[in-house]
Amino acid sequence: MSDIRKIAVLTSGGDAPGMNSAVRAVVVSAINSGIEIVGVMRGYEGLIDWETQPLGLADVRNINNQGGTILFTSRSERFLQKKYREQAAKNLRDHDVDALVAIGGDGTLRGAIAFQNEGINTICIPGTIDRDVACSEYTLGFDTAANTAMEAIDRIRDSSVSHGRCSVVEVMGRKRGYIALWAGMATSADAIIIPEKWDGDYDSIIDTIKAKHADGRNSYLVVVAEGVTDAPELAQMILDKTGIESRVSVLGYIQRGGQPTAKDRMYGSLMGAYAVDVLKKNKANRMIAIKNDILIDYDIKEAIDIQNNQIDSFQYELSKLLAE
Repeated sequence: MSDIRKIAVLTSGGDAPGMNSAVRAVVVSAINSGIEIVGVMRGYEGLIDWETQPLGLADVRNINNQGGTILFTSRSERFLQKKYREQAAKNLRDHDVDALVAIGGDGTLRGAIAFQNEGINTICIPGTIDRDVACSEYTLGFDTAANTAMEAIDRIRDSSVSHGRCSVVEVMGRKRGYIALWAGMATSADAIIIPEKWDGDYDSIIDTIKAKHADGRNSYLVVVAEGVTDAPELAQMILDKTGIESRVSVLGYIQRGGQPTAKDRMYGSLMGAYAVDVLKKNKANRMIAIKNDILIDYDIKEAIDIQNNQIDSFQYELSKLLAE
């Protein structure tokens, strides 16, 4: 018999397509199990201020197709301070909440670790377009973001071909280059710059473009993960050293928005339902993950150890393709 009678659910950090599917699945699974559920608005910030609303089936009807998150989100600086985590924990206890389901990325996971010390049972679901939760092979939002970037780059390339230009396209991924890598490879980019494999060798990019130009090519594509290098500076360098007109396109927040793909909707639904099942089994402080396409759960501290120490072999294998 489960000891769980009431659950709170929140979304934290950067929004990611598929979060709504996870929220919906948590709500539906909880209600079908006789568990009361409350939604926390604006992530950990809303937990501190107790900005909440009860959630019923009508509140989550037809939200699978919506991007973003109906619970809103934020990055909470206050939650880094123990006094505010204590306030958040007190709020949950005062309102008889037995467990918290937190949907978000690396920062959300680290917040849950700190929150565990306040005696709150927290279950985390990985939701981040950056795919930067190392213990899980997939995070909600990545597939949609990568497809959005790919489709945008396809359109940009059409114009590049028409004008004989080099397009430098900046995508999201300040610390992880998954989006740049996948979108760049899917669009046959001439060069892909990611944080995991960037040594500052601009000459190799210039030489690649020169060689393809000499071979009769009239348009070129460079995909850059944000923050790795200065995209306008790179475009100017290409113009100066090759004479080829170069333009910069920064895709920005379009990668976070829009209708989630079937994959993000499905994985969001599966992860949300699995989180409630974990709680019904009276497990505490777990991280939901996907390994070999199977849903599993880790102890949160084990998950953070993986985050701190493990080199993601899948990322490594993909990155090697850039050298071939």
